[in-house]
Amino acid sequence: MLRLLVLAPGGWADAQIASALAGCSVADGEAALEGFAAYGMLRPRGTGRYLVPGCLDPLLRERLAAEERPAEVELARARMLERAVRQLHACRLAAEPAGSPGRKKLAGMPKPLRFSSSAEAGGWLEERLPTLIEAARMAVETGQLDTLARRLVAALTHALTAHRGFEGAAVELYGLHQLVLDVARRRDLPVERAAALLNLGDLDGGAGRVDKALARYKSALEAARASGDPYTTGRALESIGGTYQELEDWHRAADWYGRALELRLSRRDTPAAARLYARLGAVHGYAGQWGEALRDWRAAAAACRRAGDRPGYARALSGTADAQERSGGRGRRCAPGRRPPRPPGPAVTPGCTRSWRAMRRTRWTGSAGIPRWRGPCGAPPGGSRRARRRTPVRHLRVGTDTLPTYEISSGFPKD
Repeated sequence: MLRLLVLAPGGWADAQIASALAGCSVADGEAALEGFAAYGMLRPRGTGRYLVPGCLDPLLRERLAAEERPAEVELARARMLERAVRQLHACRLAAEPAGSPGRKKLAGMPKPLRFSSSAEAGGWLEERLPTLIEAARMAVETGQLDTLARRLVAALTHALTAHRGFEGAAVELYGLHQLVLDVARRRDLPVERAAALLNLGDLDGGAGRVDKALARYKSALEAARASGDPYTTGRALESIGGTYQELEDWHRAADWYGRALELRLSRRDTPAAARLYARLGAVHGYAGQWGEALRDWRAAAAACRRAGDRPGYARALSGTADAQERSGGRGRRCAPGRRPPRPPGPAVTPGCTRSWRAMRRTRWTGSAGIPRWRGPCGAPPGGSRRARRRTPVRHLRVGTDTLPTYEISSGFPKD
């Protein structure tokens, strides 16, 4: 077992790593580590953690190459990575609320893999994070375990996002997505190359590197079209539109949103179509094209109604009423950021009144009232660019496995 410990990332080992490398139980691995430490062959570093001394590393690697077959070494490394994936999966499940399906699934896992609380899982993740990132980097560099490397990156991404949040883990996520991009390019995997580029674009956009994010999204669109994957293609089109919206290029934003809408409509994806209609209504409103905005918001309301999305229906009705009021009830254009003159007589038009009445009849759970529409991210037309910045908040799966190989993070808030 001692010579196999040089395969551990950075020479750091614990009972789980030792048992995975040697193919023994966790108790036997812990006993072996304690014995090696008693003889001075390992250096204790904290509770249950040990470090292979630098003076022994070249000697152990020489013995490993002389006494172990390459296939056995590769198998030991694969067992270690698989164990790390399972531990990260348990770490992510521990972050879910008590009584949730994830916690029930965690309770059914083997005892050595379980965490008693979210705080314990978070502490374990922070302590092992450098080792886990190094394990992912080594797996990518070897080039023999690319599937396991991608699964490890996906599990690590989930765990980091669950415990830190997307923004708190942005630095680590950027390096992890770059590793997956390297694997996808080497293996010629266009779908995963597009997914990695989309995730990197989201991180660039969140950090204010909008031009770099736009280049990432366009490269992702090329890869998605080459693969023929409609979901990734639609996601790239929508991301490009969102970037142009952030740059306040309303006409290009509307053009790219329109392309994404055509794709969603061709696949009869009603919820996505409702979201895109709302985004088109927002950018047309920013551009002062209130007639177009009114049509888009009405289409968004109809799509939300067909999809059974009552909160989205209420928000679409709010946007419809605002566009109706700003257009003076006749869909006229006005200068960007300016309100059109009101006609004499009632303060609002009959169409606006009907929209507000329908909106009030719609129950919006989780909110005490319906706020006035102020754009897709709460910013008024012509507001600051930072106020309209998109914040990735969730992950959407590419595959259907419990632990997918890789995923695309959604770069848009939930509508």
